[in-house]
Amino acid sequence: MTNGSTTRFRGLLLAGVLGLIPALTACGSSAPATFTVGAVFPLSGPQSSLGQQELDGVDMARQFANADGGVNGQQIVIDSRSVGSTAEAAAAIDSLRQDGVATVLGAYSSDLSMAASQAASNDGLLYWEAGAVADQVTGRGLPLVFRVGASGSNLGDNSATFALTQLAPRLGILPGQLTASLVVADDAYAHSVADAARARLVAGGARVVSESDYNPHNPQFGPALDAVAAARPTVLVLASHIPDGIAFRRAFLARHLHVQAFLGSTMAQCLPDFGNALGVDAVGVFASDRPDNTFTGRGLLPDGSVLYHRLMAAWQQRYGTAPDEEALSGFSAAWALFHTVMPRAANLSATSVAAAARSTSLPVGSLPNGAGVRFADDPAHRGQNLRAAAVIWQWQAPRHSVVVWPPLYASGAAAMVP
Repeated sequence: MTNGSTTRFRGLLLAGVLGLIPALTACGSSAPATFTVGAVFPLSGPQSSLGQQELDGVDMARQFANADGGVNGQQIVIDSRSVGSTAEAAAAIDSLRQDGVATVLGAYSSDLSMAASQAASNDGLLYWEAGAVADQVTGRGLPLVFRVGASGSNLGDNSATFALTQLAPRLGILPGQLTASLVVADDAYAHSVADAARARLVAGGARVVSESDYNPHNPQFGPALDAVAAARPTVLVLASHIPDGIAFRRAFLARHLHVQAFLGSTMAQCLPDFGNALGVDAVGVFASDRPDNTFTGRGLLPDGSVLYHRLMAAWQQRYGTAPDEEALSGFSAAWALFHTVMPRAANLSATSVAAAARSTSLPVGSLPNGAGVRFADDPAHRGQNLRAAAVIWQWQAPRHSVVVWPPLYASGAAAMVP
């Protein structure tokens, strides 16, 4: 896409949905002032569908903000670049800097986000993550890198908290009687999730009775399955990606193993690909993830509720459906930036916007995905939103899943435990 373009237009929204940007009709009136933010997403290749959905969410937030008057009267323009590799992500950041952009949003994929955020930091640009969850994005102490959504540690901690507070009572045991086996893809993302799950389980009194890892690119599950069979845990916590998560579930069932609850912890187990591939074999599996369009908006604060319904109506008008998980994540992240943070900044330089972000505090329920905003400032988590939203799903029928916890987000109730 060329400089100044917005993402894939699919027709104008009705004035009653978004409102119209006031037209300048007087003779000789000049166009409204604009400023440009960059966007780097995978818009071709295997990640393009989800990357585009996240960027569509960002662009919807831009349109809402512009319809509401922009940022202190300036209209937002998105200069989007398609990136398919870490080298392309870094090069796109350099190109945006040369074009005078001070803020960049991205990038759906954790690998791309790691490269883009490091390049932005090196170039003195503010980087605003719209969806990727790897801990390392906000785990390097970079003062110009921020993420509104959940991190991998959030997802792992969420899994363990659900096991301790919800699964144990359903099983009629105390948290201290809960035992867990961890099966972990051997990469930085999966280990960051598993590390958080382990820490929370142990802190809650549970015992981790086995832990196994495997090569996600060439998985050999025999040792992990042997460990689970020997340990006989109450729950199994899986930290995987989609293909290896599907393969592990099949191998687990083929060995006729049984646990009281099977809990995915890395988002992969709740995506449609997981349920579509496994069908009935996915039924009963829990998964830790972010809210999507099944989130009803109950419990949102008044402003969050108004925004939620505005977004749902606009998305239905444009796309004929509700926004999916990536779109909701992209919108919520961009709205926090465009509507709350940027208007509070002294100017639109990277350092001024970063200072405004660090002083921003929104309670849980302010954003349409149920999140609030408060960024950590300690070096190990700098720029991570401490009020990010995370949920637990469960597959309850072939190709059908519901959010079961926390109650704020739930669209159903946990079942099949054990």
